[in-house]
Amino acid sequence: MDTFIIKGGNPLQGTIEVGGAKNVALKILIASLLTDEEIILHNVPHLKDVFSLIDVLKSLGVTANLTNHDLRIKNGTMAKEPMVPLDIGARLRTSSMVLGPLLARYGKAHVPNPGGCRLGARPIDRHIEGLKDMGAIIDYNSEDGFFHATAARLHGATITFPKNTHTGTETIILAAVLAEGITVIENAAEEIEVDDLIACLNLMGAKVKRTASRTIEITGVKKLHGVEYTIMPDRNEEVTFAIAAAITGGNLVVSGSQPQYLGSFLDVFVRAGGKYDVLDPTHTRYSQNGLIAATDIVTLPHPGFMTDWQAPWAVFMTQAEGVSTIHETVFESRFSYVSELKKMGADIEFYDPVVENPPQFYNFNWEDRKEEYHQGIRIRGPVKLHDAVLSVDDIRAGASLVLAALVASGESYLHNVGLIDRGYEDLENRLSAVGAFITRKKEDAV
Repeated sequence: MDTFIIKGGNPLQGTIEVGGAKNVALKILIASLLTDEEIILHNVPHLKDVFSLIDVLKSLGVTANLTNHDLRIKNGTMAKEPMVPLDIGARLRTSSMVLGPLLARYGKAHVPNPGGCRLGARPIDRHIEGLKDMGAIIDYNSEDGFFHATAARLHGATITFPKNTHTGTETIILAAVLAEGITVIENAAEEIEVDDLIACLNLMGAKVKRTASRTIEITGVKKLHGVEYTIMPDRNEEVTFAIAAAITGGNLVVSGSQPQYLGSFLDVFVRAGGKYDVLDPTHTRYSQNGLIAATDIVTLPHPGFMTDWQAPWAVFMTQAEGVSTIHETVFESRFSYVSELKKMGADIEFYDPVVENPPQFYNFNWEDRKEEYHQGIRIRGPVKLHDAVLSVDDIRAGASLVLAALVASGESYLHNVGLIDRGYEDLENRLSAVGAFITRKKEDAV
């Protein structure tokens, strides 16, 4: 694991490019299992999670060649008992999504309990139950840590998710495109990243369509073919860079911008004193008007304010005048960064928002929530953040601590930045190119 050394206080100026969307790239990589023909992908981000998933696919016989940001990937010779090794599959949560394609094509799969960021329990029970509704027999062996699954032939089903689930929706789509009959997903996720996956699958010969705002219909086909496809830019990166410009008093042009998919962020960004100018369909300039105003945020599934945006927003609000609140409704535990921001002088306290019927209101499984968790924070500002020695424990929290260090006085040390590498490619060099003072060193060299 490496360390960032960041000297704060310098406004960011210039143009910074957004990379390919991690949450699309991973799912389209998995779609390579659905055909024996080659898939050519453009705008593939160089992220640890992408490399880890390529290792997962290689363990299943897939060949992959990544040149710059172009990837050629082709399904190879599958083993009689398709199995993802424990040490490879446990690295990231997305590895469990190979279950659907493996069952659809080969009728068998052995996949370890997935890993990834520890954002609450993040159960995959909704995914598993959906696959069972389609005819799969899936058993979890607590002794070896594997899901063992078989299916004579996956068939269509009507699957209604009790809670919004992005990866659950995509898991069922990836299984249903080759299943027999029609599958209907009710309470399906609405994120644009899901639509990008659907667009790619349809170009491969799948029949997937949205029939209502939260309903997706998949008509199974017998075979899919190869495709050449360009992955959409990453919305989470754009939000991070927008806040970086505003919080440092800078002026950044984001290349690869997609403001049409950032409505819930841009609305509150402007209310808080941020400024944006759409220069053309792929370039947006971000800055601030001089005063940052307090806001009240509630995270929600799309089209609401994304849970991935709340940690960077909390840093932004440390510079706002007054008291801001953030109410996290998507995950039961996503405020790990608070203790690190307090080391830098942030004035943040936990509170428990009053809601009717919490098990129904919150998007996570209420029974998984621990007694010591809190769903809300209050942020008092503005405060002058100062240097500190910090540690990262998930992707978005890590990016948020980078933002805090950029605006803080002095020189901060940010350990465990390998987790940031899971979601942001070459972040230190891209930020350095627009005026940040940030260097990377090995842990043992600090």
